[in-house]
Amino acid sequence: MKVFGVDIGGSGIKGAPVDLERGDLAEERHKVLTPHPATPEAVADSVREVVDHFGWQGPVGATFPGVVTDGTTRTAANVDKHWIGVDAAALLTSRLGSRPVTLLNDADAAGLAEMRYGAGRGRIGTVIVLTLGTGIGSAVFTGGRLVPNTELGHLELHGHDAEKRASTKAKEDGDLTWQHWARRVRKYLAHVEMLFSPELFVIGGGVSRKAEKFLPLLEDIRAEIVPAQLQNNAGIVGAAMAAHAARAGGPPAADGSPPAAADLRGPRPAVGTPAGRADAGR
Repeated sequence: MKVFGVDIGGSGIKGAPVDLERGDLAEERHKVLTPHPATPEAVADSVREVVDHFGWQGPVGATFPGVVTDGTTRTAANVDKHWIGVDAAALLTSRLGSRPVTLLNDADAAGLAEMRYGAGRGRIGTVIVLTLGTGIGSAVFTGGRLVPNTELGHLELHGHDAEKRASTKAKEDGDLTWQHWARRVRKYLAHVEMLFSPELFVIGGGVSRKAEKFLPLLEDIRAEIVPAQLQNNAGIVGAAMAAHAARAGGPPAADGSPPAAADLRGPRPAVGTPAGRADAGR
């Protein structure tokens, strides 16, 4: 079964049809740069460009780099502040010509994909998926259940927003060596570990492709640390999972079970329509 997923990020918007049997992209993804300013209307136009590139006419799952509840975007750390309070699911659905859109937090989407198809598969203890990119996204799972919208990248660490110190963007902006940056990431992981005591950290985002350069430097962390298996495609896959679950009437299951039996709970993203929304699974 193929469902379309779009991953909206602070620097790029990428999407592709997803084969949910395999948990992988069915076609090579298409990416456009995130517009600046990244207003809701400008981003919606870019999402349509990505979807139209494939001639896709069915439901669409989309991620957003911030808190999403019932299809409404509540925060906007790495995009334009005009997103705050917008019924983004309805906006995107309208811009896509009434192709129904299911919207969820970007890291939650990546986490769902990694827990079902990737590095977290079969793990039922506390697992934290962290996406390192323009910011730091987080998805927390305990007993196989998602705790949505955790946004652990905004924890205060040594007087700073953690993502301002330990994201991939912070490494690039500061021209940091892998060793220097890894020390910052290790301090961040130690702080998160102190708060949540996870058994596993899954490190995602584009930097996961270069895991060998920094994971061996993350010393003195008790939890196991592994790179994301789906790497930077996890958000697209998780978005497609959410769109499929929305059509089936339940939350997306990380363990591959039918949506009605899913063990992931929390606020459901919305399937937006120009006239309103219907709740759907996150």
